[in-house]
Amino acid sequence: QVRLVESGGGSVQSGGSLRLSCVASGNTYSKYCMGWFRQPPGKEREAVATVKSDGATLYADSVKGRFTISQDNAKNTLYLQMNSLKPEDTAMYICAAQFYNPYAYFPAQCDGLVQGFGNWGQGTQVTVSS
Repeated sequence: QVRLVESGGGSVQSGGSLRLSCVASGNTYSKYCMGWFRQPPGKEREAVATVKSDGATLYADSVKGRFTISQDNAKNTLYLQMNSLKPEDTAMYICAAQFYNPYAYFPAQCDGLVQGFGNWGQGTQVTVSS
């Protein structure tokens, strides 16, 4: 079992910044894909950014140049630095992870597909006002 706990959400004005954190615990492995997804009210969950254990990252076009995903393996923590926030960034932000044991197939990149992640946090709300 893997547990993911997010923190760092809140309410900010347009143009502001927030940093989200996600701490992973439990049955983790050194090979992984982790990511941040978001789900606005009444809309589908969408990928924001993903990071592979080797450091490779992918970003949604809507956040490129504004958001940065990073990880601290020693602390089992994933971060999302969000700058220049816009009202359309308002959503529940959810941490996701997929860990791979040493003998499992490890994908070349971590796509932002919901079905590619088997572990999910509860989410942290981000609200951006204009």
